[in-house]
Amino acid sequence: MTRAAPRTPIPLLFGPYGGLPEELTGAARDSGVNAVWFHMFQDAEFERCARHGLAACVELKTLRADFARRPELIPTGADGSPIRYGELVQGVCLSHTSFIAEIEGALEEGLRSYRPAGIWLDYLTYAGWFETPEPDLQESCFCDACIEEFCVATGIDAEAPAVILERNEEAWTRHKCERIAGLANRLARTIRARLPGCVVGAYMCPWRPDEHGGALTSIFAQDHGILADAVDVFTPLIYAAKSGRPPLWSREYLDASPGFVPAGRKVQLILDFLDYPASMLEAASAAVPTWGIQLFGGAGLFADKAAASTFRSSVSRIRAACA
Repeated sequence: MTRAAPRTPIPLLFGPYGGLPEELTGAARDSGVNAVWFHMFQDAEFERCARHGLAACVELKTLRADFARRPELIPTGADGSPIRYGELVQGVCLSHTSFIAEIEGALEEGLRSYRPAGIWLDYLTYAGWFETPEPDLQESCFCDACIEEFCVATGIDAEAPAVILERNEEAWTRHKCERIAGLANRLARTIRARLPGCVVGAYMCPWRPDEHGGALTSIFAQDHGILADAVDVFTPLIYAAKSGRPPLWSREYLDASPGFVPAGRKVQLILDFLDYPASMLEAASAAVPTWGIQLFGGAGLFADKAAASTFRSSVSRIRAACA
């Protein structure tokens, strides 16, 4: 495994994703919370974090859109038709540069007004959905513009999707991963130029590279090594119940992560409150520690003394393991 270029020291951050109500802020702080993650640039969340000394961390939406409103963004499948999709799909056709410009514009506007401690890139993948026991994995994106870009970038002359997948699958997969990393690098450069020291994170498909036939790269186009120039902290979505996995998945992922996450980059899990506390306890016992914790929808636990005590003790164990 290669070693990525060193970065400024990354802080250990612990807290809920989805905001933190005012009435729970004191209990959360007493339980080891020092950060809050929330969607996009919300004034109220920044103001609350500033008053209570919490690190404000933004989830920046990237490659996800409402296909009912934006049908032009639907990727093309290998059969030449729009991909199958339901309510929970991420990934858009990357040849729509105007949509990419919208993402970059939203980031630049946010950075003009706010100074987050970290920005996590979300939906930074090709089309699909992985928060399910049986994912519907489809090859994409085969519109004329995407195929042309592949041919120009690689020097390969292959117009038909079937030919690409049969004869040039490895080059196609790497090209997709490089397109995703290219967007990540552009966003990261903007963040670091405007706000040096801001942590750049990325929410990741929580699969190892060998799972589901290599779908982490071949379908979702997320390659940790190629993304390492842009990303300081990789955050896999360890949503056990939703994905049909046991709570020990959090520990198993961490312990396997040195095999595919470049040395010099951090892994910080996001766990689902639906799996609390079992998944949190497993993560705290991992031989390879998580660099902090996000808890999706977890703010409510701090209203319960026993649940908050478990969070506090887990944070203490993780901090000791990271020391």
